[in-house]
Amino acid sequence: MPIKAKGFKNSKAGTYLSIGSTAFGAISVVKQARMARKDNDTLRLVDAAVSAAAIVTGLALLYRELKKLGDDDVLLG
Repeated sequence: MPIKAKGFKNSKAGTYLSIGSTAFGAISVVKQARMARKDNDTLRLVDAAVSAAAIVTGLALLYRELKKLGDDDVLLG
């Protein structure tokens, strides 16, 4: 049974970890897009574009969560 840290997912550290892992996934999408362009594979290129849009959306959501966590921080105000 894995050990879970209470509230880690909703913490700044957890959010930064999610941002990092999402950004790391972008490397795979860039490689996929390069291969698709090299092979003139339109379908794979469209798939890479959709994946890139999903990554950008995910990063935007995580950034919003990070800002929300920052607003709740009593040390900042």
